[in-house]
Amino acid sequence: MISPSTDPIGVDIIESLAEAGFDYVELSLRDLVKLEEGRFSALARRVEGSGIRVEACNNFFPAEIPLTGPGARLDAALDYAAAAMERAARLGVRVIVFGSSEARNIPQGFSRSEAWNQLVDLLRNMGPLADRCGLAVAVEPLNTRESNILNLASEALRMIREVNDPRIKLLVDFYHMGMENEDPGIMIEAGAAVGHVHFAKVRGRIFPDEADEASLRFFSLLKRIGYSGRCSVEATTMSFDFDSRRALRLLKEMAG
Repeated sequence: MISPSTDPIGVDIIESLAEAGFDYVELSLRDLVKLEEGRFSALARRVEGSGIRVEACNNFFPAEIPLTGPGARLDAALDYAAAAMERAARLGVRVIVFGSSEARNIPQGFSRSEAWNQLVDLLRNMGPLADRCGLAVAVEPLNTRESNILNLASEALRMIREVNDPRIKLLVDFYHMGMENEDPGIMIEAGAAVGHVHFAKVRGRIFPDEADEASLRFFSLLKRIGYSGRCSVEATTMSFDFDSRRALRLLKEMAG
């Protein structure tokens, strides 16, 4: 979310992230997929030389591939997902975030229960694709200002349990939970289903700058369930170098 108009993939900050001491970078998958092979190979070489790994991707599906409603086509969505996962795997990605609000939002007048079933079918079919590529898909709840389905972690957890595939996980996002006033205690119920974490200061969706009560509780719950995976800062900033380094120190302190 640093400069999507000039660098939609997110690759222009990888050297800075490596110098700051970050463990990995999370890039935009829908924009990686758009690259022709020569440009993708060049990006892969740049990543390899940067000293940092691409272990996660967000922005899975583009808006042009509707996942719910009368225009949804499961075969087209799966063809895209297979190609996207294969490209992600070539970079060493371990988890792909399934937010994709523009693709998954329910069209006006369409049945919510039918849209739910469409997403369940999609995820059930994506599980084997993810397994083949050695990665997981983390379903991201998005606040009601961005999406009209799967707004709470509790709802995403219910869908994941209905899908019942070990490669389909839950993403917990501090920002979206805060926007929806959802109790992060749902992580205790989710347990091992939590497969990825996003973090941003709720007010302004900026890089975290302090360890307040809410963020400390969030990380204490992650520790309680034994979470040992990744945590990405998905936020905006006007001073990347300063804010990113401060956020990294803060997150490491809270994660213990």
